[in-house]
Amino acid sequence: MPHRVDVHVGKRVRHRRWLVGMTQQQLAEQVGIKFQQIQKYETGANRISASRLWDIAEALEVPVSFFFEGLEETVSADSDKPKVPADLLGDKEALDLVRSYYAIPENQRRRLFDLARVLSDVA
Repeated sequence: MPHRVDVHVGKRVRHRRWLVGMTQQQLAEQVGIKFQQIQKYETGANRISASRLWDIAEALEVPVSFFFEGLEETVSADSDKPKVPADLLGDKEALDLVRSYYAIPENQRRRLFDLARVLSDVA
């Protein structure tokens, strides 16, 4: 069973890779490994050694500490606020939504944002 830290670090690798628009194959080539190993890292099935994590951080242009951000976050006990997953951008659908949102012209984006706020207040 994967350790929760390995799973978290793997999700952060996947999150950053998606943000920069890099495939598993491209990351693997930059790091000098097979893409299947990247798959195992991203699921937490295999642990990433310190030196490999360093190489991945360089390839993804982030500090090593990036992969540990949010590890100790806890879910808010405030029941009035909607529950938001700790790793919101770790979800491919959420990332696609963010990319699409910022592709919309600014004036339309503001209107869409206002609509979303109104709808969330109704729910």
